[in-house]
Amino acid sequence: MSTHRPDLDLDALRVLTLVADLGSISAAARAEQISQPSASKRIQGLERQLGLELLDRRTRGATLTDHGRLVTGWCRAVLDATDTLVTGSRALSARDLAQLSIGASQTIAEYLAPSWLGEFHRRGGEPPVHLRVANSKGVIGALRSHEIELGFVETPTIPSDLLSRQVAGDRLVLVVSPDHRLARRRTPVTRDELAAMPLATREDGSGTRDTLEVAVGQPMVPPAVELDSNAAVKVLVSSGAYPAVLSELAVAGELRDGRLVEVPLGDLDLSRSLDAVWRRGTRLRAAAQHFLATARPGAAPTRPR
Repeated sequence: MSTHRPDLDLDALRVLTLVADLGSISAAARAEQISQPSASKRIQGLERQLGLELLDRRTRGATLTDHGRLVTGWCRAVLDATDTLVTGSRALSARDLAQLSIGASQTIAEYLAPSWLGEFHRRGGEPPVHLRVANSKGVIGALRSHEIELGFVETPTIPSDLLSRQVAGDRLVLVVSPDHRLARRRTPVTRDELAAMPLATREDGSGTRDTLEVAVGQPMVPPAVELDSNAAVKVLVSSGAYPAVLSELAVAGELRDGRLVEVPLGDLDLSRSLDAVWRRGTRLRAAAQHFLATARPGAAPTRPR
């Protein structure tokens, strides 16, 4: 059963507490810098809303009734809580204005974001940027909980409550150590073979893993090992234990110097889009728009989702 709650006038609550402190409506009006009739009208409106007589107007000045004294105590608590709300909100707003909070999935954070941050700074980017690193699922969660304003993800599917814009392209590659049996393979690995291959993979929620599973398009055998960083996967692959499918950005150095070998894939396209994402229905602040422009020179236009 619902209870009707009147929309109380905070100004009226403030006038009542001033009457209690200063002893008269006229003194309270002067403190609020309003006329005495306006102060009286506010008290009368409050009395009507509460259904109580708060002031004894038969005496000289204004004396609180018994109900008025009780209500005044509650008014002070409400006004104190309101002041706390306003002060805290202003502090949060000032903190947000003093810092741009963004999030990036691990591959983007390691191999693209550093150059974006440098360019943002060179262009006079303000305010300072706080970068949160997580997998794509974590970045999306941080956006939804308003912990960050702008995110960068690798996931192949953007949720409908977010807007997205492509910032870069990428390709996943199957890599092994030079002494792994697949390093000597002459024919490309097929989709079915990859689906049946025990791999060292990133953790559930990683954009790299999601992209692989969507591209394969059929059930895959459980991963041989799950690791929560590209670096850890590369170390394990370098040991010769398992193959892995990782971003070309993440393994470019190892492929150049021969620490890892790319195994060609036949009928499987593992190219993908790297996207900026933000909450639908919100307008990015100027600093976030500036960073997005820095992160996507010449990028493709927004794609429908």
